[in-house]
Amino acid sequence: MEHELNHLKQPVGLPVYFWEPRRLPARETLEGRYCRLEPLDPGRHATDLYDANTVDPEGTNWTYLPYGPFKTLNAYLAWMEETCRGKDPLFYAVVPPETNRATGVASYLRIDPANGSIEVGHINYSPLLQRTPAATEAMYLMMKRAFDLGYRRYEWKCNALNAASRAAAERLGFSFEGVFRQAAVVKGRNRDTAWYSVIDGEWPALREAFERWLDPSNFDEQGRQRTKLNGVRREGRA
Repeated sequence: MEHELNHLKQPVGLPVYFWEPRRLPARETLEGRYCRLEPLDPGRHATDLYDANTVDPEGTNWTYLPYGPFKTLNAYLAWMEETCRGKDPLFYAVVPPETNRATGVASYLRIDPANGSIEVGHINYSPLLQRTPAATEAMYLMMKRAFDLGYRRYEWKCNALNAASRAAAERLGFSFEGVFRQAAVVKGRNRDTAWYSVIDGEWPALREAFERWLDPSNFDEQGRQRTKLNGVRREGRA
């Protein structure tokens, strides 16, 4: 049951006992086994990221983002300086330890400490990062940090036409909540926005699934996964 009846016999939400606003995430590095998330520093990360994105010469990664692609490193650097140094959005560079070069970006945004809600977005994984354990671990590290801080709700929003992003959200354990029609105008086109979330009560089981999937024993000598993340999650529910 997700509600109670008040003295007027009206349904009201369940009480949230001892609630206090949560802290903002700090600009600090998040360490994992397959990657680390470094607070994005344009001077340190822009060149690596620009080079990594050249592996996608047609710019397919930028189609559903409200900015990019960037024709030059200087244009990318200028955008980073203007956009990526704040507290909300709080940008991270994804850095695999074997190369120590940034290959992707993600951020927290729409951070609402008063209500315990936080969103992950601005996700742009270069082809060097896509479909690697580091790609999944980066999302795990960000989600873990949010729930460790006591946030109640972790959101994922994307263009409703972005099939890859929607599939990624579902693979990572987010629940689909609906589509906000005509939510924005992006690059001169209508954007309907698909909403997904994970809430704190779902996190313990999801955390266990992530940790089982990320365990080195789940990968063979060539680094190929033995069991898919969806499979690990299903095993946990069995």
